[in-house]
Amino acid sequence: MATASRFLLRKLPRFLKLSPTLLRSNGVRVSSNLIQDSIEPLDSFWRIGSRIRHDSLTTRSFSSQGPASVDYSSVLQEEEFHKLANFTINHLLEKIEDYGDNVQIDGFDIDYGNEVLTLKLGSLGTYVLNKQTPNRQIWMSSPVSGPSRFDWDRDANAWIYRRTEAKLHKLLEEELENLCGEPIQLS
Repeated sequence: MATASRFLLRKLPRFLKLSPTLLRSNGVRVSSNLIQDSIEPLDSFWRIGSRIRHDSLTTRSFSSQGPASVDYSSVLQEEEFHKLANFTINHLLEKIEDYGDNVQIDGFDIDYGNEVLTLKLGSLGTYVLNKQTPNRQIWMSSPVSGPSRFDWDRDANAWIYRRTEAKLHKLLEEELENLCGEPIQLS
């Protein structure tokens, strides 16, 4: 610390662009205590800062959690994907239209255009379902659960969201019943 104080005493006037003689001639004294008091907080700051940077690097861990890996041998051919996705979306359209006749929800409206199914539930929110051909998925935006991407699972014979293992039809049934107060059978 003494070396740093001496260094600072020598360099401070130059750093402040003042000559040492000017400081002395105007009665300004730079005491070693002043410099010591100035250096200690800086020294602590750098020690703490380097420890924080070091600790954050050594304790950082990365999680490999995320969506399940895709088995590319089970990826649908484009034609098969379109058949399954179109059937699913049209089936949902019919079932939800019938459901709309049985529930009293202000602003209930269902529309299918440009391969996008939109279900408006007034102040309760809006669902959007659409095909994502490059990924062979059906995407759903829900006012309850947010965005989901469903892959066709041959074994389950259903569209499944890999992160949660939720089935499209079951998830919609649960959410619509909770929002609208009436049960719905989609599968």
